[in-house]
Amino acid sequence: MKQSKPDKGSKSSGSKSTRAKPASAKVGRSKTSAKWLQEHFDDPYVKLAQKEGYRSRASYKLLELQEKDRLIKPGMTVVDLGAAPGGWSQVAVNLVGHKGRVIASDILAMDGIAGVTFVEGDFTEQEVFDRILAVLNNEKADVVISDMAPNMSGMPDVDQPRAMELAELAVDMARQVLKPGGTFVSKLFQGQDFDALVAQLRKQYQSIKVRKPPASRSRSREVYLVGTGFKA
Repeated sequence: MKQSKPDKGSKSSGSKSTRAKPASAKVGRSKTSAKWLQEHFDDPYVKLAQKEGYRSRASYKLLELQEKDRLIKPGMTVVDLGAAPGGWSQVAVNLVGHKGRVIASDILAMDGIAGVTFVEGDFTEQEVFDRILAVLNNEKADVVISDMAPNMSGMPDVDQPRAMELAELAVDMARQVLKPGGTFVSKLFQGQDFDALVAQLRKQYQSIKVRKPPASRSRSREVYLVGTGFKA
C-alpha cells in the first residue's frame, strides 16, 4: 500500500502547492476546483506557512498538538511517516534540537531539511523498512508521527477503508520501532472502523487521546490520535 499525505503539500486532502495564484488557477478548472483553490489561498494557515517558511499548513497541526500534549522533547528520536513535502519534519527537527534525530520516509521525493535523514520508498516494503532500521542504528524511536491519508476520491465508501488501512500500517510500524513508553501520533478519519482501531490502540498505549487541532478544517472528518506510554 503506497502512502500519501493530506494537508502536507500537494498530495491529497489538504495543502496543495502554494506557488500558483488563485486568480489564474481558475482558468480551465471546474467551479468546484476554483472554489477550493480560492478557499485554500484565503486560508490563514496557508498564508502563515508562507510567511514563516513552513512547507505546508499541516505544520501548524503538529505545532498545536505539541502545545497541547508536549509530545516531542529535545534529544528525542522521531520517525515521520509519509513525510513529504516535510512540514511535520520541519517542526520535529526544531523540537528535538541538535542532539535529537528525525528520520523521515515517503514514497515521494522530498527536498532536504537540515538535521533530517530522509528514506525514500514504501516503508511497508522490507528493503525500505531495513533502511529505516539502519538509520535508527538498532535503536528505538521515542516518537512516531504520521499524517498519511489516501488521495481522496470523494466517495466515503472508498476513501474510508483506504484511510484506515494506511492508519493501520502506521500503527504496525510504530509497534516495531517505538521504545517502551514511546509516543504515537497519527491522522485518522472518523467513520467505519474508527472506534475499533481506537479500542485496539487503548490496549497498546497507556493513554489514548483524540484531538482536533484548530488548524484542521472544521468540515473535515480528520482527527489526530495521540497515544502515549507505548506498552512494548
